[in-house]
Amino acid sequence: MKELIEFIARSLVDDPMQVEVTTQQQGTMTELQLQVAQEDMGRVIGKHGRVANAMRSLLHVAAAQEGKEISLDIVEPR
Repeated sequence: MKELIEFIARSLVDDPMQVEVTTQQQGTMTELQLQVAQEDMGRVIGKHGRVANAMRSLLHVAAAQEGKEISLDIVEPR
């Protein structure tokens, strides 16, 4: 799952080296946190959040095939 989000995000941004995906386990839920460069945030989120929602949809489909629960958060760069 982490690799899927990394691949999609790196395909969208201008600076693929700034893409970082971290994983946190919270009970049965796995939470992925995506960080990109500040100037690439708009590309990853998209107009009205459409790109982010599309990534979440793909992630949910992949997780459902494996019987897992997963969420994706896009966080501000450090």
